Amino acid sequence: MTFHESWVEKQIREAQERGEFDDLPGSGQPLRGLDDPDPNWWVKKMMAREGLSMSDALPPVMLLRREYASFPESLADVRSEEGVREVLRDYNARVLDDRRRPAFGRGSPVWAPTVDVDEMVGRWRTLRAVRAEAAEDRMPSADEATELRRPWWRFWARG
Repeated sequence: MTFHESWVEKQIREAQERGEFDDLPGSGQPLRGLDDPDPNWWVKKMMAREGLSMSDALPPVMLLRREYASFPESLADVRSEEGVREVLRDYNARVLDDRRRPAFGRGSPVWAPTVDVDEMVGRWRTLRAVRAEAAEDRMPSADEATELRRPWWRFWARG
C-alpha cells in the first residue's frame, strides 16, 4: 500500500526531523481547560486575553435594546437639551437601520423600540433636576469646610 504525503505533511515531518518542535513552551504538559465543564471555556479565555467583553458578541439589536433600557440615566451627563436630542435621534436612526436589515431564520425578528424624543427629554430634565437638588442638599462636613478654606499650598503640607 502506497502512502501519499501532502506538501503540508511533508513540511511538518521535515521540521520534526530538524527538531524545530523540540523545547517549545508547554511541551509535555497537559492542555489546560479540558476538564472545564463549560464547552465555551476557550472562547471566554480568548476574549479575556484580548480584552474583549461578552457584550461585543451580542447581535446589534440586543445592543440597541440594552441602550434603550439605560435611558434616561445614561443621558444624565449630557449637558444640553440639544445634545440629548442628538443622542436620541442617532439612536432612533440606528434602530431604523437595524429594522431594514433582512431577517433570517424562523420566527419573527426581534426589534428594538424607538424613543419618543420629546418624552425622553422631559424625563432627562426631571432626572437632572433631581440630581441637582440632591447635590445642593449635601452640605460639606466641618472637616471638609475647613479643608476647603485652606490655602492651596497647605494641601501639600497637610499640617
